[in-house]
Amino acid sequence: MCSGSFAKCLGITLIPLAILCVLCNILLFFPGGLVAEDNNHITEEVFYFGGVMGSGVMVSQLLLGSGKSQGFWHGMFTSIIFAAVGVLGAGYSFIVSAVAIHKGPKCLYMNGTTESWTNPFVNGDYLNNHTLWEGCIKPEGIVTWHLTLFSMLLVMGLLQAVLCAIQVINGLIGAICGDCCGCCGGGKRTLLY
Repeated sequence: MCSGSFAKCLGITLIPLAILCVLCNILLFFPGGLVAEDNNHITEEVFYFGGVMGSGVMVSQLLLGSGKSQGFWHGMFTSIIFAAVGVLGAGYSFIVSAVAIHKGPKCLYMNGTTESWTNPFVNGDYLNNHTLWEGCIKPEGIVTWHLTLFSMLLVMGLLQAVLCAIQVINGLIGAICGDCCGCCGGGKRTLLY
């Protein structure tokens, strides 16, 4: 496949992923699907905007790099730069999501006779021991909500990082060999000297 065609296919693939990441991050502002009574009742990593800034905005910048430019080499160079920014954004989303999954959700936790809003699962020990989930009184179903949305962000961030990294390689090959290297039915081969 020609490097220009691949970039267009990549853009079409990244658009729904970016939209889903933004939606997941927005949904995380509503713990358990409910409006939070206080910002202190929302998990701290939600405010890092991994889904909005990382996987959403920074990955979407790749689409700007695949538009019309002043020339072939300029287009390839900008595509490489924007894809590299996309790798960084998706990596940021991946890291924020991994940390959030490890720390667990913030919830109203019953510890003996005292109730407090806290992150009771700081060591990630809740992932294997589902009986610990019962300690989270409010919001109802917060552990499942938290795990589902941050896991989606984690997987989509990883997928975006891989796709953007492939685009960096594709852009480098396109810059060195030309757009089609003669593979797509007689395309002009332009070598960089």
